[in-house]
Amino acid sequence: MENPKLKKLYDTWLEETTITQIQEKFEKGELTSKELVLMYIHRIAAYDGRLHSILEVNPNALQIAESLDAERKKNGPRSRLHGIPILIKDNIDTHDKMHTSAGSLALKDSIALHDSFVAEQLRSSGAVILGKTNMTEWANFMAIGMKSGYSSRGGQVLNPYGPGKFDVGGSSSGSGAAIAANFATVAVGTETSGSILNPACQNSLVGIKPTVGLISRRGIIPIAHTQDTAGPMARTVEDAAILLNALCGSDERDPITKTNPFLNFDFTESLLKNGLKGKRIGLAWKGFVEILSEEKQLVIHTSVEFLKKSDAFVVEDIELPSANANWKYDVLTYEFKPDLNAYLNNLHPSIPVRTLADLIEFNHNHKEQMLKYGQAVLIESEETSGSLTEAAYIEALEFDLYHSKKQGIDFVLEKYKLDAIVFPSDEGSHISAKAGYPSIAVPAGYTEEGEPVGITFAGTAYSEPTLIEIAYAYEQLTKFRKAPIL
Repeated sequence: MENPKLKKLYDTWLEETTITQIQEKFEKGELTSKELVLMYIHRIAAYDGRLHSILEVNPNALQIAESLDAERKKNGPRSRLHGIPILIKDNIDTHDKMHTSAGSLALKDSIALHDSFVAEQLRSSGAVILGKTNMTEWANFMAIGMKSGYSSRGGQVLNPYGPGKFDVGGSSSGSGAAIAANFATVAVGTETSGSILNPACQNSLVGIKPTVGLISRRGIIPIAHTQDTAGPMARTVEDAAILLNALCGSDERDPITKTNPFLNFDFTESLLKNGLKGKRIGLAWKGFVEILSEEKQLVIHTSVEFLKKSDAFVVEDIELPSANANWKYDVLTYEFKPDLNAYLNNLHPSIPVRTLADLIEFNHNHKEQMLKYGQAVLIESEETSGSLTEAAYIEALEFDLYHSKKQGIDFVLEKYKLDAIVFPSDEGSHISAKAGYPSIAVPAGYTEEGEPVGITFAGTAYSEPTLIEIAYAYEQLTKFRKAPIL
């Protein structure tokens, strides 16, 4: 970098910097948002050519940051996110010069007609939307066997801890890799089933998959309304909680948000170093831990020893009745068609892809570019009626809700009198996802080769404050996260 001041900050301070540390420099006049954006853009240019985590940088980012600097001088900061550069997943609408494509070349020219709720909340808080992150195409609801992080528009996202060696996780792959590599302060991902938690575990990050209803889904390219939600991805629990404050809200156009009890709540109040004290935490190993490699199992068992030596009461060998249930993704298959058709129908008239059938045809007509892994999942969904009237859909929905709640999360919490459940890595995320319940992934260490490993704390509906208390105290106790060497 040419500017000596910025070069010094870039070389000695930027990596792993938190929101609080940035705001302290803003307040002292030692740094501006514009300068911070310049440093992150420089870092993206230096390193992302190998990782492919960023699809595009916001052309207005520097000007937005400069205007926020001027506003800070005149009126003070709007929130703790004032001037903070944030990356968002490419399935979240922004009405600006950036595109929203879900990683697909079919929507490479699509600019949303309106901001999503998430974008509105970020702009209102004074954040700088720095750019859009690459992702597994259509949030990995396109083909069987599609590799996490692959998209026709952005190519293959690689894990910064071992590019081409370790799985980057998905489908919020770009958000995970970019924040792990320090390309922005925090990011927003989305999850239908594991898509925040999995890349968080794989990139040594904190990922919060909120209760469905905490954050409006308006303006997010959907998979299934029963399970979809956005959520924070960050390097610390504190940063994730600060971002969650901004994203949380009620939206007249998304009725499930009317169940949100946290409209005036500050999640940073749950950042308690003694947050483990007196908590009853159950280890959900059976049916889950054996799925992991032996190396990852060893890391998980070592990390859990910290919990056992803490002020929490650890209940071992809890059993979920539905751990080995015949789980399927029928609900997603049936909901995807009407949900996606509704989204596509509201795009700018210049976009020719208006339905799922149009998308399938586009992919078929551009096979070499679009069908590296095929599109069997899209075709299966198109074969449904799109009316959600099939008995098979209703039965699948009832099965998922009953076995994820009454015979899943809620059953275990009540039987063992627990505050939270611990799952190894992101295993078990499908159960919380089907219930619409919250989970938080936190770094748990690394294998001998250096592959990140995480653990997930899960709870019942709107138990985010308790989960944040536990996750924060665990993070402060262990401090496992370390930056990748780029």
